[in-house]
Amino acid sequence: MDERHPARHRLPLPHRGIAFGGDYNPEQWPRQTWAEDVRLMQEAGVDLVAVNVFGWAEIERSPGDYDFADLDEVMDLLHAHGVHANLGTGTSTPPPWLTAAHPETLPVARDGGVISPGGRQAWCPSSPVMREHALRLTGEVARHYADHPALALWHVSNELGCHNALCFCDVSAQAFRRWLADRYETVEALNTAWGTAFWSQRYGSFDEVLPPRRNASATNPTQELDFRRFSSDELLSWYDAEAAVLRERSDVPVTTNFMVTAHIRTQDYWTWAGHMDVVANDHYVDHRLADPHAEVAFAADVTRGLAAGNPWMLMETSTGAVNWQHRNLAKAPGELERTLVTHVARGADAVCFFQWRASRAGAERFHSALLPHAGTDSTGWETTLRVGRLLDALDEVAGTRVEAEVALLFDWQAWWACDEDGHPSSDVRYLDEVHAMHAALRRQGVVVDVVRPGADLSAYRLVVVPTLFLVDDTTASAVEAHVAAGGRALITYLSGIVDEHDHVRTGGYPGAFRTLLGVHVDEFLPLDAGEEVRLDDGTVATLWTERVRPRGARVHARFTGGPSDGGAAVTRHRHGRGAAWYVATRFDEPGRDRLVGEVLADAGVAPILPDAPRTVDVVRRVADEASYVFVVNHGTSDYLAPVAGTELTRGRRARLHRVAAGGLAVVRQEPLPTDDKEDAA
Repeated sequence: MDERHPARHRLPLPHRGIAFGGDYNPEQWPRQTWAEDVRLMQEAGVDLVAVNVFGWAEIERSPGDYDFADLDEVMDLLHAHGVHANLGTGTSTPPPWLTAAHPETLPVARDGGVISPGGRQAWCPSSPVMREHALRLTGEVARHYADHPALALWHVSNELGCHNALCFCDVSAQAFRRWLADRYETVEALNTAWGTAFWSQRYGSFDEVLPPRRNASATNPTQELDFRRFSSDELLSWYDAEAAVLRERSDVPVTTNFMVTAHIRTQDYWTWAGHMDVVANDHYVDHRLADPHAEVAFAADVTRGLAAGNPWMLMETSTGAVNWQHRNLAKAPGELERTLVTHVARGADAVCFFQWRASRAGAERFHSALLPHAGTDSTGWETTLRVGRLLDALDEVAGTRVEAEVALLFDWQAWWACDEDGHPSSDVRYLDEVHAMHAALRRQGVVVDVVRPGADLSAYRLVVVPTLFLVDDTTASAVEAHVAAGGRALITYLSGIVDEHDHVRTGGYPGAFRTLLGVHVDEFLPLDAGEEVRLDDGTVATLWTERVRPRGARVHARFTGGPSDGGAAVTRHRHGRGAAWYVATRFDEPGRDRLVGEVLADAGVAPILPDAPRTVDVVRRVADEASYVFVVNHGTSDYLAPVAGTELTRGRRARLHRVAAGGLAVVRQEPLPTDDKEDAA
């Protein structure tokens, strides 16, 4: 514990500042490079590396024949040079001998095709054979390294579910039936939940149930939803099984790396988070998105939510280009620093990369690394040294917490349900509205806590509910209680439509929120591709409209033209001591920004720095008497930030801090004497 800030919550790592490091794969390199590696790690300030992430084929080259000699040498070298180990169990990808001997462990796709080995994660999460071998290896790793002085963290598998989250084999089918029996207890309850009276799908026993494999038509939506729930739980049970083996032999914290990102949605991490000793995430800037850096901020906020507001770990990111996008763009000058500080500003107390040394062979050989192919005589290595110095300068921020007055409800299960087929418009995608609303709040200079549905909302002034298609009664009640107690809610179209079984809530849309919002919608009126309508305040709307009938709500804006011409597009309804806003369409960016500004003012939420341009991110982390303001300038003009105190990356004290275009500042807030001459730095 840091004596300067004894009340701070810290990551359970033997490091008092911001940890810095990355994946280290010495098995890819000759032994003579290892000494150079640890020497350069010291030079760069690396203090935490992940090892043995893909080590199974090196440690167990034939069944039951374990050889730890090379890994022993690496662990000893790390310890001798002051570098801690995030030690993998090695179980992410089985060696070829295992799948050759047991082809029944390979996963099966929806169409029945077997997924061949040769990549990674070619195993069925329900396979008892695979689990037996993996747990045996985990036990050997734990026995061998539980007391090693370099060990700081156990790393179960790697990115569980990245490639094998959904398996449709017969073994998975049996496991799915057991999961359903535990969930519903009787087949009659299953039939009710799945609505099997439709299309003659009624089951006589659980033995008749299959995964939603490829068939001749659309599948049962609740069957699809439950299969995703099962698949997430099945991988979580894999994690729990390995973690239990580790915890039997060691009290070192255990985790695995989440993938909170725009392109992976197979795990419900709200159900996983409580099983982690440390919440860790892998995140890469995705240049396929319209606004990649807005998504960086969103993913960081989600990860902080999973950590219940406590510090978390960025286990993987990239120094530059990745290798798996259509066009693997290098980072622009200053982009890496802005990205890393965005994660730290939003709660990360560890920043690690894939990987330490760029690979010469294999599928990821053109993925950037801390030590690039060009070696130390390179811009890449200079960047690594600069990143190490930057993170060292922010060490004292570790353990602080992010301040937020706004909550955004986000749910993987609602994402699954919303994006299924057979809906009024296939153009509506859950994450699009979530991203758009989070980005609008960010442009307003407001920090958001991303929370799970049903969470206690009493700490917030405003709760934002974007297109939360699937809503259970507990979640609806939590939002209603927040508003009744004096809070504000902003709810957008296609929210509250179905219950937890994916059954439509009848009596009028928006179902679960109809009374709270004081509206009644009797018909969805989606727009055609490229079609636009306008509101009477000038906002351009696309994608979606509804026939909204106020039932106590005041109309704030109306449609002018389109299928809902003259009807309500935005409403506000007083409920208890608070108010709930409803948006029945998808706004363009100016209209969304204008509305979000009005709602924030209604809720009494002000930005940290009201004069900051929309291209400047501002976040505050606090603890006890300490307060740190992060200012990240994504714009093309300098910004003079009115924050009195010491800027940590440059060590300068001033009342105003100039943040260059593309630059950043992290200011420890301090009162300055009135005669201090350093007015601006």
